[in-house]
Amino acid sequence: MVQPLLALVPTLLVVAFFLLGPFNWSRHQTWARATTCAFVAAVALRYTVWRFTETVLPYPNDGANFYWVWVVFVVEILAFTEVVLFLILMSRYVDRSAEADRLGQAFFARRESELPTVDVFIPTYNEPLDVLERTIVGALALDYPKDKLKVYVLDDGRRGWLKTFCEGRGAIHVTRTDNAHAKAGNMNNGLRVSSGDFIAVFDADFVPYSSFLRRTLPFFSDETIGIVQTPQHFFNVDPVQSNLGLENIWPDEQRLFFDEIAPSRDGWNVSFCCGSCSIARRKAVDAIGGFPTESITEDLLTTLSMLNRGYKTRYLNERLSMGLAAENLTGYFVQRERWCQGGIQTLYLHNGPLRGPGLSLFQRIMFLPMSWLVQYLVRFIILLVPVAYLWFGALPLYFTDVADYVSNQVPVLAAYFLLMLWITPTRYLPVVSSAVGTFSTFRMLPTVLSSLVRPFGKPFKVTPKGSGNEESAFDAYTFTWIAGFIIVTALGLLINIVPETAQTNGSFSTIAVLWSGINIVVLVIASLICFEKPRRLLQAFRLDEAVDVDGTGGRLVSLSLDKAVVAVPTKARFKSTRVMLKLEGFAPLEAELKQVTQRRGDVTRSGDERRYHLHLHFDLRGFERDKMIIKLYTGRYSRDIPDIDKVAVSVNLLLRAFGRTRTAS
Repeated sequence: MVQPLLALVPTLLVVAFFLLGPFNWSRHQTWARATTCAFVAAVALRYTVWRFTETVLPYPNDGANFYWVWVVFVVEILAFTEVVLFLILMSRYVDRSAEADRLGQAFFARRESELPTVDVFIPTYNEPLDVLERTIVGALALDYPKDKLKVYVLDDGRRGWLKTFCEGRGAIHVTRTDNAHAKAGNMNNGLRVSSGDFIAVFDADFVPYSSFLRRTLPFFSDETIGIVQTPQHFFNVDPVQSNLGLENIWPDEQRLFFDEIAPSRDGWNVSFCCGSCSIARRKAVDAIGGFPTESITEDLLTTLSMLNRGYKTRYLNERLSMGLAAENLTGYFVQRERWCQGGIQTLYLHNGPLRGPGLSLFQRIMFLPMSWLVQYLVRFIILLVPVAYLWFGALPLYFTDVADYVSNQVPVLAAYFLLMLWITPTRYLPVVSSAVGTFSTFRMLPTVLSSLVRPFGKPFKVTPKGSGNEESAFDAYTFTWIAGFIIVTALGLLINIVPETAQTNGSFSTIAVLWSGINIVVLVIASLICFEKPRRLLQAFRLDEAVDVDGTGGRLVSLSLDKAVVAVPTKARFKSTRVMLKLEGFAPLEAELKQVTQRRGDVTRSGDERRYHLHLHFDLRGFERDKMIIKLYTGRYSRDIPDIDKVAVSVNLLLRAFGRTRTAS
């Protein structure tokens, strides 16, 4: 038994380690990451040993509760295994930008006629023109010799209007007689009609930056490189950002993987292709018999198949494209369920991590879909433990006193949270990140279980894109689960206040009350994601550029393909709602003035001067629209959020939760 004051010592030591060490070190230095991850692993191991020897083995075999203790412990062991693999992975980090600079100088020093040929594949099925046009125009505008570049639009929708559009722009429209093997089959058909040395793949909603080929192609100077993957960035907000009201202060959900985990995987030579925004060596694709069709995640299986043949994948962590994040919760879950099922499918395949030839033991371990298999089960058990205790008195462990618990579990939680705040300072907040994971649990856990039982039971399903979310919607299924857990947890606390109905009287009650309170907070935040907010499909980019409106100078505040917001002095006057907008590089645009707003401290270069915001709408057609696509989407602008405003996130969540409570009442 630990004395109350001594119980805090391990946690204080953890905090002291981070204050004196990692928070003063560069998080991109391998020695710093390795030292920190080893320290956290040691703290986690200390906790796991305590759990087994002091809280599991001593528990008497007294019926159902005995088995519940072991169930909880086994789930914790799975979580511990996932955490250790994560710590090993994150103990390295590689930034290949300098390598790209060095290799690029030699690669592009050769004569233009000696440069390799590149085919750009744009697989598409049912995306509308306003989605596809950006990708096609952006691909055609790549900074590469035009006689060395061909753009193939692989149309499984067999649409006449798309063929007409491609012919008018110089892209090659390709169809096939059936849609066998979905995206992989579509790209294999593209292989049959093309002959480029390299194949760049962009999903129908991703626009390549003009510099994409110049930054990625030089890596193929190494003949063992089969694929170069780049991160996926987005020009719209995802459902989590939007529904939580954190559009401008919280990054999109995939930033943690692409900005932090993917570079670390590359440091261990276990990086993998993510499909879109990648480029592959045709010789390597031919060596594996084309893009694999056995899994609905052909990108992951392509990587594994190439590893079987001795090829490697490289990851260049530079923003070289922009695309559409899932626009609503329907698309969000279609996408993630496909990733989850595809990852689990690899366990059953001859070229997967368990049976694939040519893989090292480390590669086999690192390609196991541990995150999919473990994270949602763990989150579900975290919600279930206090409910089982409050309602049925079911202890999750042999419990002595609060001090023992504080001495052993709090340090590991502190170590993990501090690690994440250090290693990914702009991508992580414990409560919000937990809420997002909890929100996904109720849909993803059934997918995990069904994929284990019937891994090939669901066919490939395209993520819906281009539909936008112009009306409010509501995820009733997930909300019902969340509301149910909130209610049973809160009622469990209430019934234990009254002695006549109380199911608990042990010292674990203090921990259970705190655990329940945290769960309720996380669940309330998760419930906010269920309420979808309307969003425009054509998102505007914030910028600050000189502009002219009917002879009056102003500053562009934001710009999209159909709208501009211009800040002008309050003294400006316009005779009509039809005005001429002059943008650099464009012929004068006739625009309609639909709204005038007034704000203080806008994006201007004139201090705090009061200015009007003119909301100008226009309709661009043909090559003028193409020029605007190239201006907006091929590298000059970004919607990335560089840092988390932790105060703003907290205030926004409180206001949103309060607003939802008032609406419900």
